Amino acid sequence: MKESSSAGKSDRAYLVDVMTRITSPVLRSQSGHPMSETFPVRDWDRHRQDFSRVEALSRTLAGIAPWIELAIDDENSSCKGMGEIARESLLKASDPESQQSRRQAHAAKESRQLLVEAAFLAHALLRAPNVLWHSLKSDEQENVAAWLRESRRFDPCENNWLLFAAIVEAALWKFTGSFEKNRLRHAIDKHREWYQGDGTYGDGPEFRWDYYNSYVIHPMLLDVLKVCRSQNDALGELFDEALQRAKRYAEILERQISPEGTFPVIGRSSAYRFASFQSLSQLILWKELPATVSFGAVRSGLTAVIRRMVEAPGTFDDKGWLEVGSVGRQPFIAEEYVSSGSLYLCVTGLLHLGLPPKDPFWLAPAGDWSQKRIWSGQEITRDQALK
Repeated sequence: MKESSSAGKSDRAYLVDVMTRITSPVLRSQSGHPMSETFPVRDWDRHRQDFSRVEALSRTLAGIAPWIELAIDDENSSCKGMGEIARESLLKASDPESQQSRRQAHAAKESRQLLVEAAFLAHALLRAPNVLWHSLKSDEQENVAAWLRESRRFDPCENNWLLFAAIVEAALWKFTGSFEKNRLRHAIDKHREWYQGDGTYGDGPEFRWDYYNSYVIHPMLLDVLKVCRSQNDALGELFDEALQRAKRYAEILERQISPEGTFPVIGRSSAYRFASFQSLSQLILWKELPATVSFGAVRSGLTAVIRRMVEAPGTFDDKGWLEVGSVGRQPFIAEEYVSSGSLYLCVTGLLHLGLPPKDPFWLAPAGDWSQKRIWSGQEITRDQALK
Protein backbone atom coordinates (compact mmCIF):
# COMPACT_ATOMS: atom_id res chain seq x y z
CA MET A 1 0.00 0.00 0.00
CA LYS A 2 2.95 2.35 0.52
CA GLU A 3 3.80 2.19 -3.19
CA SER A 4 0.21 2.73 -4.28
CA SER A 5 -0.31 5.57 -1.82
CA SER A 6 2.88 7.20 -3.10
CA ALA A 7 1.69 7.14 -6.73
CA GLY A 8 -1.69 8.63 -5.87
CA LYS A 9 -0.16 11.19 -3.55
CA SER A 10 2.21 12.31 -6.29
CA ASP A 11 -0.60 12.59 -8.84
CA ARG A 12 -2.74 14.59 -6.42
CA ALA A 13 0.08 16.93 -5.46
CA TYR A 14 0.75 17.65 -9.12
CA LEU A 15 -2.92 18.30 -9.90
CA VAL A 16 -3.33 20.58 -6.88
CA ASP A 17 -0.33 22.52 -8.16
CA VAL A 18 -1.96 22.73 -11.60
CA MET A 19 -5.22 23.93 -10.06
CA THR A 20 -3.60 26.66 -8.01
CA ARG A 21 -1.24 27.66 -10.81
CA ILE A 22 -4.12 28.20 -13.23
CA THR A 23 -6.69 29.74 -10.89
CA SER A 24 -4.60 31.88 -8.56
CA PRO A 25 -4.16 34.79 -10.99
CA VAL A 26 -7.92 34.92 -11.57
CA LEU A 27 -8.99 34.69 -7.93
CA ARG A 28 -6.31 36.92 -6.46
CA SER A 29 -6.92 39.63 -9.06
CA GLN A 30 -10.67 39.41 -8.59
CA SER A 31 -10.58 39.55 -4.82
CA GLY A 32 -7.67 41.94 -4.38
CA HIS A 33 -8.31 44.84 -6.74
CA PRO A 34 -10.24 45.66 -9.92
CA MET A 35 -9.53 42.92 -12.41
CA SER A 36 -9.19 45.39 -15.25
CA GLU A 37 -5.79 46.41 -13.88
CA THR A 38 -4.30 42.97 -14.37
CA PHE A 39 -6.49 40.76 -16.53
CA PRO A 40 -5.00 40.25 -20.01
CA VAL A 41 -6.94 41.65 -22.93
CA ARG A 42 -5.43 40.54 -26.20
CA ASP A 43 -5.96 41.94 -29.66
CA TRP A 44 -8.10 39.03 -30.82
CA ASP A 45 -10.61 39.30 -27.93
CA ARG A 46 -10.96 43.05 -27.33
CA HIS A 47 -14.60 42.91 -28.46
CA ARG A 48 -15.30 40.66 -25.44
CA GLN A 49 -13.09 42.31 -22.86
CA ASP A 50 -15.87 43.18 -20.41
CA PHE A 51 -17.28 39.67 -20.29
CA SER A 52 -13.89 38.02 -20.52
CA ARG A 53 -13.29 38.84 -16.87
CA VAL A 54 -16.67 37.44 -15.86
CA GLU A 55 -16.00 34.28 -17.88
CA ALA A 56 -12.69 33.73 -16.11
CA LEU A 57 -14.32 33.96 -12.68
CA SER A 58 -17.44 31.87 -13.30
CA ARG A 59 -15.55 29.07 -15.03
CA THR A 60 -12.81 29.07 -12.43
CA LEU A 61 -15.41 28.75 -9.67
CA ALA A 62 -17.19 25.92 -11.51
CA GLY A 63 -13.95 23.94 -11.64
CA ILE A 64 -12.44 24.72 -8.26
CA ALA A 65 -15.71 24.27 -6.33
CA PRO A 66 -15.45 20.60 -5.25
CA TRP A 67 -11.88 21.11 -4.05
CA ILE A 68 -12.55 24.23 -1.97
CA GLU A 69 -15.61 22.52 -0.48
CA LEU A 70 -13.19 20.02 1.13
CA ALA A 71 -11.45 22.80 3.08
CA ILE A 72 -8.24 20.80 3.62
CA ASP A 73 -5.51 22.83 5.30
CA ASP A 74 -2.48 20.67 4.59
CA GLU A 75 -2.51 20.80 0.78
CA ASN A 76 -0.33 23.07 -1.30
CA SER A 77 -1.71 26.62 -1.20
CA SER A 78 -4.38 25.40 1.27
CA CYS A 79 -7.72 24.82 -0.41
CA LYS A 80 -9.34 26.42 2.63
CA GLY A 81 -7.44 29.61 1.87
CA MET A 82 -8.35 29.36 -1.79
CA GLY A 83 -11.96 28.89 -0.76
CA GLU A 84 -11.88 32.15 1.15
CA ILE A 85 -10.38 33.91 -1.87
CA ALA A 86 -13.02 32.34 -4.13
CA ARG A 87 -15.80 33.54 -1.82
CA GLU A 88 -14.37 37.07 -1.73
CA SER A 89 -14.13 37.06 -5.53
CA LEU A 90 -17.77 36.03 -5.80
CA LEU A 91 -18.89 38.71 -3.37
CA LYS A 92 -17.04 41.45 -5.19
CA ALA A 93 -18.39 40.37 -8.57
CA SER A 94 -21.99 40.23 -7.32
CA ASP A 95 -21.94 43.41 -5.21
CA PRO A 96 -24.09 45.93 -7.11
CA GLU A 97 -22.07 48.79 -5.59
CA SER A 98 -18.71 47.58 -6.88
CA GLN A 99 -17.11 49.01 -10.01
CA GLN A 100 -16.63 45.53 -11.33
CA SER A 101 -20.29 44.63 -10.89
CA ARG A 102 -21.41 47.83 -12.61
CA ARG A 103 -19.16 47.06 -15.56
CA GLN A 104 -20.64 43.57 -15.72
CA ALA A 105 -24.20 44.95 -15.57
CA HIS A 106 -23.43 47.30 -18.45
CA ALA A 107 -22.04 44.46 -20.54
CA ALA A 108 -25.06 42.29 -19.71
CA LYS A 109 -27.40 44.75 -21.41
CA GLU A 110 -25.62 44.04 -24.67
CA SER A 111 -24.82 40.34 -24.49
CA ARG A 112 -26.53 37.01 -23.88
CA GLN A 113 -23.20 35.86 -22.50
CA LEU A 114 -24.61 36.73 -19.08
CA LEU A 115 -26.76 33.60 -19.32
CA VAL A 116 -23.71 31.41 -20.01
CA GLU A 117 -21.71 32.76 -17.10
CA ALA A 118 -24.68 32.70 -14.73
CA ALA A 119 -24.92 28.99 -15.57
CA PHE A 120 -21.30 28.28 -14.67
CA LEU A 121 -21.76 30.29 -11.46
CA ALA A 122 -24.89 28.26 -10.67
CA HIS A 123 -22.91 25.07 -11.25
CA ALA A 124 -20.24 26.32 -8.85
CA LEU A 125 -22.86 26.99 -6.16
CA LEU A 126 -24.27 23.48 -6.52
CA ARG A 127 -20.77 22.00 -6.26
CA ALA A 128 -19.67 24.07 -3.26
CA PRO A 129 -22.84 25.03 -1.38
CA ASN A 130 -21.16 25.48 2.01
CA VAL A 131 -18.30 27.69 0.82
CA LEU A 132 -20.09 29.69 -1.88
CA TRP A 133 -23.65 29.96 -0.50
CA HIS A 134 -24.33 28.95 3.10
CA SER A 135 -21.35 30.94 4.39
CA LEU A 136 -22.75 34.16 2.90
CA LYS A 137 -24.88 36.69 4.75
CA SER A 138 -28.50 37.02 3.63
CA ASP A 139 -27.89 40.24 1.70
CA GLU A 140 -24.86 38.67 0.01
CA GLN A 141 -26.94 35.66 -0.97
CA GLU A 142 -29.54 37.98 -2.45
CA ASN A 143 -26.86 39.72 -4.55
CA VAL A 144 -25.74 36.37 -5.95
CA ALA A 145 -29.34 35.28 -6.58
CA ALA A 146 -30.03 38.60 -8.33
CA TRP A 147 -27.07 37.93 -10.63
CA LEU A 148 -28.60 34.57 -11.52
CA ARG A 149 -32.09 35.98 -12.02
CA GLU A 150 -30.79 38.71 -14.30
CA SER A 151 -29.92 36.02 -16.84
CA ARG A 152 -33.64 35.41 -17.39
CA ARG A 153 -33.62 38.47 -19.64
CA PHE A 154 -32.28 36.19 -22.36
CA ASP A 155 -33.86 33.18 -24.01
CA PRO A 156 -31.38 30.38 -24.67
CA CYS A 157 -30.62 28.99 -28.12
CA GLU A 158 -32.14 25.61 -28.94
CA ASN A 159 -28.97 23.65 -28.21
CA ASN A 160 -26.78 23.09 -25.15
CA TRP A 161 -27.67 26.64 -24.08
CA LEU A 162 -31.00 25.30 -22.81
CA LEU A 163 -29.03 23.71 -19.98
CA PHE A 164 -27.57 27.10 -19.06
CA ALA A 165 -31.09 28.34 -18.33
CA ALA A 166 -31.99 25.07 -16.61
CA ILE A 167 -29.08 24.98 -14.19
CA VAL A 168 -29.65 28.61 -13.21
CA GLU A 169 -33.22 27.68 -12.29
CA ALA A 170 -32.05 24.52 -10.51
CA ALA A 171 -29.69 26.54 -8.32
CA LEU A 172 -32.36 29.14 -7.56
CA TRP A 173 -34.78 26.34 -6.69
CA LYS A 174 -32.31 24.68 -4.35
CA PHE A 175 -31.11 27.83 -2.61
CA THR A 176 -34.08 30.21 -2.70
CA GLY A 177 -37.10 27.98 -3.35
CA SER A 178 -38.26 30.23 -6.20
CA PHE A 179 -37.66 29.23 -9.82
CA GLU A 180 -39.16 29.10 -13.31
CA LYS A 181 -39.88 25.45 -13.94
CA ASN A 182 -40.65 25.81 -17.64
CA ARG A 183 -37.05 26.83 -18.42
CA LEU A 184 -35.84 23.79 -16.52
CA ARG A 185 -38.34 21.27 -17.90
CA HIS A 186 -37.85 22.40 -21.52
CA ALA A 187 -34.11 21.73 -21.35
CA ILE A 188 -34.64 18.24 -19.96
CA ASP A 189 -37.30 17.35 -22.51
CA LYS A 190 -35.28 18.56 -25.50
CA HIS A 191 -32.10 16.77 -24.47
CA ARG A 192 -33.98 13.53 -24.08
CA GLU A 193 -35.32 14.13 -27.58
CA TRP A 194 -31.81 14.88 -28.89
CA TYR A 195 -30.21 11.76 -27.46
CA GLN A 196 -28.28 10.06 -30.26
CA GLY A 197 -27.50 6.76 -28.52
CA ASP A 198 -24.46 5.14 -26.92
CA GLY A 199 -24.09 7.80 -24.25
CA THR A 200 -24.06 10.78 -26.61
CA TYR A 201 -26.46 13.71 -27.07
CA GLY A 202 -26.81 15.96 -30.06
CA ASP A 203 -26.14 19.64 -29.53
CA GLY A 204 -29.60 20.48 -30.67
CA PRO A 205 -31.13 18.02 -33.14
CA GLU A 206 -27.80 17.55 -34.93
CA PHE A 207 -24.81 15.47 -33.89
CA ARG A 208 -21.41 17.21 -33.83
CA TRP A 209 -17.98 15.74 -33.30
CA ASP A 210 -16.75 17.84 -30.40
CA TYR A 211 -16.66 17.69 -26.60
CA TYR A 212 -19.81 19.64 -25.71
CA ASN A 213 -21.21 16.48 -24.15
CA SER A 214 -18.42 16.97 -21.61
CA TYR A 215 -18.13 20.76 -21.54
CA VAL A 216 -21.84 21.23 -20.78
CA ILE A 217 -24.40 18.55 -21.54
CA HIS A 218 -23.73 15.58 -19.25
CA PRO A 219 -22.44 17.59 -16.26
CA MET A 220 -25.23 20.16 -16.24
CA LEU A 221 -28.03 17.73 -17.09
CA LEU A 222 -26.99 15.46 -14.23
CA ASP A 223 -26.87 18.28 -11.70
CA VAL A 224 -30.21 19.66 -12.85
CA LEU A 225 -31.83 16.25 -12.46
CA LYS A 226 -30.07 15.76 -9.13
CA VAL A 227 -31.75 18.91 -7.83
CA CYS A 228 -35.10 17.69 -9.18
CA ARG A 229 -34.63 14.42 -7.31
CA SER A 230 -33.65 16.19 -4.09
CA GLN A 231 -36.82 18.27 -4.35
CA ASN A 232 -38.92 15.10 -4.80
CA ASP A 233 -40.06 16.29 -8.20
CA ALA A 234 -41.18 13.77 -10.84
CA LEU A 235 -38.44 14.97 -13.18
CA GLY A 236 -35.93 13.51 -10.74
CA GLU A 237 -37.03 10.06 -11.86
CA LEU A 238 -35.02 10.66 -15.04
CA PHE A 239 -31.75 10.91 -13.12
CA ASP A 240 -30.86 7.22 -13.33
CA GLU A 241 -31.36 7.17 -17.09
CA ALA A 242 -29.12 10.21 -17.53
CA LEU A 243 -26.51 8.72 -15.21
CA GLN A 244 -26.28 5.50 -17.22
CA ARG A 245 -25.74 7.52 -20.37
CA ALA A 246 -23.09 9.64 -18.67
CA LYS A 247 -21.30 6.52 -17.45
CA ARG A 248 -21.07 5.19 -21.00
CA TYR A 249 -19.76 8.56 -22.20
CA ALA A 250 -17.16 8.54 -19.40
CA GLU A 251 -16.09 5.09 -20.56
CA ILE A 252 -15.62 6.46 -24.08
CA LEU A 253 -13.62 9.43 -22.79
CA GLU A 254 -11.24 7.12 -20.94
CA ARG A 255 -10.74 5.16 -24.17
CA GLN A 256 -9.85 8.39 -25.97
CA ILE A 257 -6.59 8.70 -24.01
CA SER A 258 -3.72 7.44 -26.15
CA PRO A 259 -0.79 5.40 -24.76
CA GLU A 260 1.25 8.62 -24.89
CA GLY A 261 -1.22 10.64 -22.80
CA THR A 262 -2.84 12.54 -25.68
CA PHE A 263 -6.39 12.51 -27.06
CA PRO A 264 -8.11 13.56 -30.32
CA VAL A 265 -8.53 17.32 -30.40
CA ILE A 266 -11.62 17.74 -32.57
CA GLY A 267 -14.51 20.15 -32.98
CA ARG A 268 -15.44 23.48 -31.48
CA SER A 269 -13.87 25.11 -28.44
CA SER A 270 -10.66 23.08 -28.50
CA ALA A 271 -9.04 25.89 -26.51
CA TYR A 272 -10.87 24.58 -23.44
CA ARG A 273 -8.10 21.99 -23.17
CA PHE A 274 -8.78 19.27 -20.60
CA ALA A 275 -12.33 20.47 -19.92
CA SER A 276 -12.91 17.77 -22.54
CA PHE A 277 -12.75 15.36 -19.59
CA GLN A 278 -15.14 17.21 -17.24
CA SER A 279 -17.82 14.53 -17.56
CA LEU A 280 -15.36 11.78 -16.66
CA SER A 281 -13.95 13.84 -13.80
CA GLN A 282 -17.45 14.45 -12.42
CA LEU A 283 -18.26 10.74 -12.33
CA ILE A 284 -14.97 10.08 -10.54
CA LEU A 285 -16.00 12.71 -7.98
CA TRP A 286 -19.44 11.14 -7.60
CA LYS A 287 -17.99 7.61 -7.34
CA GLU A 288 -20.05 6.56 -10.37
CA LEU A 289 -17.35 5.24 -12.69
CA PRO A 290 -18.41 2.35 -14.92
CA ALA A 291 -17.08 -1.04 -13.82
CA THR A 292 -14.70 -1.20 -16.80
CA VAL A 293 -12.73 1.84 -15.57
CA SER A 294 -10.35 1.29 -12.64
CA PHE A 295 -9.22 4.01 -10.25
CA GLY A 296 -5.47 3.69 -10.79
CA ALA A 297 -5.72 3.47 -14.56
CA VAL A 298 -8.03 6.43 -15.12
CA ARG A 299 -6.11 8.55 -12.60
CA SER A 300 -2.86 7.80 -14.39
CA GLY A 301 -4.36 8.49 -17.81
CA LEU A 302 -5.97 11.78 -16.85
CA THR A 303 -2.85 12.98 -15.08
CA ALA A 304 -0.79 12.15 -18.17
CA VAL A 305 -3.11 14.18 -20.41
CA ILE A 306 -3.19 17.17 -18.10
CA ARG A 307 0.58 17.09 -17.74
CA ARG A 308 1.07 17.05 -21.52
CA MET A 309 -1.19 20.09 -21.90
CA VAL A 310 -0.07 22.15 -18.92
CA GLU A 311 3.65 21.64 -19.48
CA ALA A 312 3.52 22.45 -23.21
CA PRO A 313 5.64 25.55 -23.96
CA GLY A 314 3.51 28.67 -24.36
CA THR A 315 0.59 27.50 -22.20
CA PHE A 316 1.05 30.51 -19.88
CA ASP A 317 2.19 34.07 -20.55
CA ASP A 318 4.98 35.69 -18.54
CA LYS A 319 2.50 36.71 -15.80
CA GLY A 320 0.95 33.28 -15.40
CA TRP A 321 -2.25 33.82 -17.41
CA LEU A 322 -3.45 31.13 -19.80
CA GLU A 323 -2.73 31.63 -23.48
CA VAL A 324 -5.20 30.40 -26.09
CA GLY A 325 -4.50 26.94 -27.48
CA SER A 326 -5.01 23.24 -26.95
CA VAL A 327 -1.35 22.35 -26.59
CA GLY A 328 0.70 25.44 -25.85
CA ARG A 329 -0.07 28.74 -27.57
CA GLN A 330 -2.20 28.26 -30.71
CA PRO A 331 -4.20 31.43 -31.40
CA PHE A 332 -5.42 30.10 -34.75
CA ILE A 333 -7.78 27.58 -33.09
CA ALA A 334 -9.90 30.16 -31.24
CA GLU A 335 -13.46 30.74 -32.41
CA GLU A 336 -14.80 34.29 -32.29
CA TYR A 337 -16.70 33.52 -29.06
CA VAL A 338 -13.57 32.36 -27.22
CA SER A 339 -11.98 35.04 -25.05
CA SER A 340 -9.07 34.97 -22.61
CA GLY A 341 -11.58 34.26 -19.85
CA SER A 342 -13.20 31.37 -21.71
CA LEU A 343 -9.98 29.36 -21.41
CA TYR A 344 -10.48 28.82 -17.69
CA LEU A 345 -13.15 26.21 -18.31
CA CYS A 346 -10.21 23.79 -18.38
CA VAL A 347 -10.22 23.52 -14.58
CA THR A 348 -13.55 21.66 -14.73
CA GLY A 349 -11.38 18.72 -15.77
CA LEU A 350 -10.04 18.69 -12.20
CA LEU A 351 -13.31 18.05 -10.35
CA HIS A 352 -11.90 14.82 -8.92
CA LEU A 353 -9.72 16.91 -6.59
CA GLY A 354 -12.93 17.13 -4.58
CA LEU A 355 -12.24 13.58 -3.39
CA PRO A 356 -10.23 13.66 -0.14
CA PRO A 357 -6.58 12.52 -0.24
CA LYS A 358 -7.36 9.25 1.53
CA ASP A 359 -10.13 8.26 -0.87
CA PRO A 360 -9.55 4.89 -2.60
CA PHE A 361 -9.22 6.77 -5.90
CA TRP A 362 -5.96 8.34 -4.68
CA LEU A 363 -4.76 5.26 -2.80
CA ALA A 364 -5.08 2.89 -5.77
CA PRO A 365 -1.82 1.83 -7.43
CA ALA A 366 -0.93 3.48 -10.72
CA GLY A 367 -2.24 1.52 -13.70
CA ASP A 368 -2.26 1.38 -17.48
CA TRP A 369 -5.35 2.96 -19.03
CA SER A 370 -7.24 1.22 -21.83
CA GLN A 371 -5.27 2.30 -24.90
CA LYS A 372 -1.95 1.82 -23.14
CA ARG A 373 -2.97 -1.75 -22.34
CA ILE A 374 -4.26 -2.43 -25.85
CA TRP A 375 -1.20 -1.10 -27.64
CA SER A 376 1.18 -3.01 -25.39
CA GLY A 377 -0.63 -6.28 -26.07
CA GLN A 378 -2.26 -6.70 -22.67
CA GLU A 379 -5.66 -8.26 -22.15
CA ILE A 380 -8.61 -5.93 -21.74
CA THR A 381 -12.38 -6.19 -21.52
CA ARG A 382 -13.91 -5.66 -24.95
CA ASP A 383 -15.78 -2.41 -25.48
CA GLN A 384 -19.56 -2.53 -25.86
CA ALA A 385 -22.15 0.05 -26.79
CA LEU A 386 -24.86 1.09 -24.35
CA LYS A 387 -28.14 -0.54 -25.33
